[in-house]
Amino acid sequence: MTVPAELIAANARYAESYPGTLAAAPARQLAVVTCMDARLELLPALGMRIGEAHLIRNAGALVTSDVLRSLAISQRELGTREVLVMGHTECGLTGFDDAAFRAELAEQSGQQPDWDAPGFTDVSASVAASVRRIRECPWLPARDSVHGLVFDVRTGKVAVLD
Repeated sequence: MTVPAELIAANARYAESYPGTLAAAPARQLAVVTCMDARLELLPALGMRIGEAHLIRNAGALVTSDVLRSLAISQRELGTREVLVMGHTECGLTGFDDAAFRAELAEQSGQQPDWDAPGFTDVSASVAASVRRIRECPWLPARDSVHGLVFDVRTGKVAVLD
């Protein structure tokens, strides 16, 4: 069976217990910014279910311009009032060399990326910087309740940073 066929079969089983129509606005008025890492099963890790939070994922849980765009829509159009930024241990961006990566992409494709992928050496410091960026963003009306977490990929536990 091909991967798409496996996924379609799995979706048929999932759809049997799908809760049906849910509101677009998250029930907990919460947005979570986290990493795209496949080891993070976010909703159960935080005791939530589908429909309770907006999930914004990217490499490294970095608060980029696109994340701020998504948060502005989440808050202004869909009523979220709290934000969690959750990094994790053993992240692929730990020690990542952005300049070398972008140079490799430019060399291989002939085009320089118009984005960066800054790595970090300390996940807690990276999460704290992302929390600060959200708190300082003038487009976000709800900046008082922004918190940082670090998920441990070996234990499944989260540590609160603030």
